[in-house]
Amino acid sequence: MTDSKLSKTRVYLESFDKTLLNLTCQKIRDLFQQEKKSIVGPISFPMKKRIYCVLRSPHVDKDSREHLEIRSYKRIFDIYSLQNVNLLQLDIPAGVSVSFS
Repeated sequence: MTDSKLSKTRVYLESFDKTLLNLTCQKIRDLFQQEKKSIVGPISFPMKKRIYCVLRSPHVDKDSREHLEIRSYKRIFDIYSLQNVNLLQLDIPAGVSVSFS
């Protein structure tokens, strides 16, 4: 990894479903280990939870409220290789957002 010709690609994964995200992380890890590329990750970020308070009825019972939450999970991979990283051959499930930097 100390070679100056190695390029670093950072892959960001984000999802609302933890099981889909873990499955995708395992697929990425297996793919790059088969290709003998150096990979660091998955690095987990803390779960972000957004809570929304909604009135159950718009006119009556203002004290009756419902709390809804959205949880988002994030993971990062750092991939070191001599070539550009190609994730097109990997089947990424719907519901997992992938971005590169």
